[in-house]
Amino acid sequence: MQENQYFVYIMTNVKNSVLYTGITNDLQRRVIEHRSVKGGGFTKKYQVHKLVYYEVGTNITIAISREKQIKGGSRQDKVELINSINPQWDDLYEIYFG
Repeated sequence: MQENQYFVYIMTNVKNSVLYTGITNDLQRRVIEHRSVKGGGFTKKYQVHKLVYYEVGTNITIAISREKQIKGGSRQDKVELINSINPQWDDLYEIYFG
């Protein structure tokens, strides 16, 4: 039996000036949606296309809680989180899925 996976992720724009935190059960699909600018809102306005952080778990309740925790933190908290695994702010989508 395969367990479900849930991803909490942070994306940014080319200048790393805005941060978007989200949750999904399919990270590859979700990044493609961000890049294709489906819908409107924040992603379209700020061209949030670069995946710079993600973590994965199997419990949706914990994943939702973690997303809220990250969203509720300061920008500096998010920057430190990104730097902890991706100090160059490389596009992780390109590395893992590209």
